[in-house]
Amino acid sequence: MSAVQIVCVVIVVIATTIGIAVFARACCTIAARMAVGRAAAPERLRPVGKRLALTLGALVGHTAFKGRPFVKAAHWLVMVSFPLLFLTLVAGYGQVLGGPDFALPLIGHAAWWAWVVELIAWLSTFGIVGLTILRWRLTRGGRAAPPYAPDSDAGRRPRTSRFAGSTSAQAKFVEATIIGVVACVLALRMLEHAHLAASPDPAQQALSSWTHFPLTAWTGPLLSPLSAGALGNAILVVATIKVVLSMSWFVVVGLQPSMGVAWHRFLAILNVYARREVDGSKALGPLQPLMIGDEPLTEATMDTLEEAMEAADSGEGPEVRLGVGRVEDFTWKGLLDFSTCTECGRCQDLCPAWNTGKPLSPKLFVMALRDHHAAAAPYLRAAGALGVKPDDVSEEMAASRPTSGGIVGKALGMHDGLARETNLGLEPGTAHTGDVLGALLEAKAAPTETGVATRPAPLAGEVIPADVLWACTTCGACVDQCPVDIEHVDHVVDVRRQQVLMESAFPKELGGMFRKMESKGNPWGLPARKRMDWAKNLDFEVPVIGDDVESAADVDYLFWVGCAGAYEDRAKKTTRAVAELLHTAGVSFAVLGDAETCTGDPARRAGNEILYQMLAAQNVETLNEAGAQRIVVTCAHCFNTISREYPQIGGRYEVLHYTQLLNRFVREGRLRPLPPKAETPAESSSQETADKAASAPSVPTVTYHDACYLGRHNQVYSPPRELLEATGATTVEMPRSHDRGFCCGGGGARAFMEETIGTRIAVERSREAIGTGAQVIATACPFCTTMLSDGVASEGADVRVTDVATLMLEAVRRDGE
Repeated sequence: MSAVQIVCVVIVVIATTIGIAVFARACCTIAARMAVGRAAAPERLRPVGKRLALTLGALVGHTAFKGRPFVKAAHWLVMVSFPLLFLTLVAGYGQVLGGPDFALPLIGHAAWWAWVVELIAWLSTFGIVGLTILRWRLTRGGRAAPPYAPDSDAGRRPRTSRFAGSTSAQAKFVEATIIGVVACVLALRMLEHAHLAASPDPAQQALSSWTHFPLTAWTGPLLSPLSAGALGNAILVVATIKVVLSMSWFVVVGLQPSMGVAWHRFLAILNVYARREVDGSKALGPLQPLMIGDEPLTEATMDTLEEAMEAADSGEGPEVRLGVGRVEDFTWKGLLDFSTCTECGRCQDLCPAWNTGKPLSPKLFVMALRDHHAAAAPYLRAAGALGVKPDDVSEEMAASRPTSGGIVGKALGMHDGLARETNLGLEPGTAHTGDVLGALLEAKAAPTETGVATRPAPLAGEVIPADVLWACTTCGACVDQCPVDIEHVDHVVDVRRQQVLMESAFPKELGGMFRKMESKGNPWGLPARKRMDWAKNLDFEVPVIGDDVESAADVDYLFWVGCAGAYEDRAKKTTRAVAELLHTAGVSFAVLGDAETCTGDPARRAGNEILYQMLAAQNVETLNEAGAQRIVVTCAHCFNTISREYPQIGGRYEVLHYTQLLNRFVREGRLRPLPPKAETPAESSSQETADKAASAPSVPTVTYHDACYLGRHNQVYSPPRELLEATGATTVEMPRSHDRGFCCGGGGARAFMEETIGTRIAVERSREAIGTGAQVIATACPFCTTMLSDGVASEGADVRVTDVATLMLEAVRRDGE
């Protein structure tokens, strides 16, 4: 060996030993942190084959990336460079240890391998440079893109950048490492080409052709003045630099197990594998049941809950915890969600709360829990080892824990399975990096000036402020946009459940809503006898099951009216319109009348799972007794609850949203909507009136607002739009539509709470709709109609807000004129 090679070997051996040891210790630390959580359902890991196929498809196809095709392509190129270019790292070790002539066995000099390496190296270089520039521009500009006007609330606020709060130093380190490693790969290819060309061996000279160096052979003339010895030494040095860069990355990320921007490339694989829905869909639609031990809480298991609570009160059983009150109450999958976060901010980008000045950012919510989890884990692990409560573990007790894990654990400095030196880059005395802490403080999402609690503590108040917890509309945009399948909505609701069921801590408006739902069966507290008022003065009779028809089996559909459709004046118009359209289409239908009660959706999203289960059980019993098989609904929330959540308690029915059913009838010719008739200026006493009539558009321009629980949660996007087209209306889309639609602000029981922070979500959405120039805003959910009507009214705009059913009825009536 030459002196240069000896030095390179020493450096590589030392760097590799340190890098692998630190990285392995971090892997053990992450595993130990996950172990403080509760066990997840076994279904999270089964069936293995289907989950593996889904995971592979998600990784290879990047199917979870929504929109931003350039970002998707660039990230894909960077991702595939890791496994494909890993063999170049192996080759680098071979060159340092075996000399510059080393090549991988079998494939080292294969032309196809050369094409793969160089093509991926160049493309991934362009990809990471593009992503770096994009992040830099968004972070520097930090302002929202359209539909925000520059002078709007959202347009002025610099925190609208999706990278706001992401740790920029960590992102820069990852970007620089990738660029450095790929540059070394390309430099080695150039040097190897020149080294082969300078070889006296004709066989090696033949390998220096462009077919073996397709994208680097052009540098040959630049390096030809160097001798073979100098080129060999250069190969050794560059290979050493490549190894040291890779091992430096291992060391840095190993010292920061919470560095999501780096660790997600490993943890995301497991997180996607353990996703909630095994069919590959996002964790949207139904909420997960509240578990009591190994059993879901239902009305049938209420007695089990009461027995468990009595046993806990008498000291004969463990403490009963409903929902998630402390970080250890999350399952390991929930904790894995937090550590997997890439800090990309896609969730934050579409969050209605964040984009209207609320303190809630889904990204900061997850990162706050991640940082608290990391800080509390040593206390939780020590408590488990000592057999005491986490709150009883002092800092001195945690610090004095002996090393564990046998010889290897002691060598790595592990305590209760955790490494202690994991605070690299954190602000002193906090659990956060400076960027995260600054963003939390700026958004008023930090419980204290130092951020979240750094030892075991209740989540509500000490990790998640109340204004953050209750700002969520459960619209699901965060879940839908997340590329690594984090289940934000489930986690928010789990914390709400603990607050409602264990602490009775919730916004005062919800107290009245809960009481009215429990006593009257609807959130408005109106009597059941008024549930049929909407049907008064119709030209036909609406049969009631039990009074006019014996069973739902005697009609084509059971029409589920819903609370809003029965009691709210604007929603009553929709109910009447749907009923008249069903009658016109020759469909027989019946309703439950005063036997119908609230589905329980507002209670469940607000965290009152017990009330939800009571209402749901009552409704399932009523529907089963009525012989319901096919149900049509007008409310998006009722649609989601009956079709996606009632099956959890045995209520399985064919449920259609009215837009799906009416759209079928239009296609079948059972409904014949006609466009508005062309208007001609009538004779008038003034020329001004005649000119105004002549210039008035005969066909209205309509923009459709996607209801979150119809579109994003249940993927119903086309039927409402097809119905609008059938009416002859001119349709125009809002900038945020379809799966990137913006919430009306009424979900998550927010329709029954005051909105006092920032801009009202309904106002922001109304501004966007008004900005399209449409004369009509069409909706397909009564809560959207109510929220947007109020939003348009507050803007003083002359824009009509109405349901698709109303527009369809007007078009069908034109057929009879």
